[in-house]
Amino acid sequence: MTIPLGLVVTLVCMFGGFAAMGGKISVIWQPWEYVIILGASVGTFIVANPMKTIKDSGAGVMEAMKNTIPKKEDYLVILTCLFSLIRELKSKSRAEVEKHIDNPSESAIFAAYPKVLNDEKMLTFVCDYFRLILMGNARTHEIEALMDEEIATMRGDKLKCYHSLVAMSEGLPALGIVAAVLGVIKAMSALDQPPEVLGAYIGAALVGTFAGIFFSYAVVTPIATQVKIVREKQMRQYIVIKQTLLALMNGAMPQIAVEHGRKAISAADRPSVDELENATLATGNAGAGGAEKKAA
Repeated sequence: MTIPLGLVVTLVCMFGGFAAMGGKISVIWQPWEYVIILGASVGTFIVANPMKTIKDSGAGVMEAMKNTIPKKEDYLVILTCLFSLIRELKSKSRAEVEKHIDNPSESAIFAAYPKVLNDEKMLTFVCDYFRLILMGNARTHEIEALMDEEIATMRGDKLKCYHSLVAMSEGLPALGIVAAVLGVIKAMSALDQPPEVLGAYIGAALVGTFAGIFFSYAVVTPIATQVKIVREKQMRQYIVIKQTLLALMNGAMPQIAVEHGRKAISAADRPSVDELENATLATGNAGAGGAEKKAA
């Protein structure tokens, strides 16, 4: 909601101020100037980026508009899922745990956490490193370095759309000048016209410069920044998983391991100790109830 609200405030203040000082709003409406600027901008964006990045840019803008960042409840789901897997690892044989890791779609543990199960990248990340831990011969610092490298690669992929949008915003002022020059060329070809007609042509040309700067600094750059913020917060989930698994490799018990993960969450979104404890206790009670039913 912040993006539409910000754009409304910007437009109201800009056009309201322009009208208040005696400007005519109708002068700013030069549709062909906007077609030149925005069309050229989109065209260069397509030339500069592969189709995958173009599609991801659209997805990133939609995520920014909807502010699709992990909430406290999402982090609780991730932590309780990790708690269940770690508890299984501590209490069951390697063969029993491998069934969950090798075939997560049929795992009772992952089935209880559809957010993790339905997120292919997160599910692969969790299973891959649990598999390495199960092998038993990996050193903690080696796994940490591998995790850091993978997270950095994923972050780079996530932010490709941000960099492409920033490049687009940087080119908009220049394209505004291109539109203005075309307008001036049109004006120069009408030097035999009355001053009021010539003045209208020059005014229309200057709108191109205004529009290029406006779209760059008041529209595309803020949206690109919001895309970066949202994508960075989405990557925080992998840091939480990393810290939890490293604590496990260092010998921490399940409750302590997920506490390491909890501490990696931003304070604004971090569940409290009691909330995490209640979630993991509920998981434990559900598991105990399932075991009792199976025994019966």
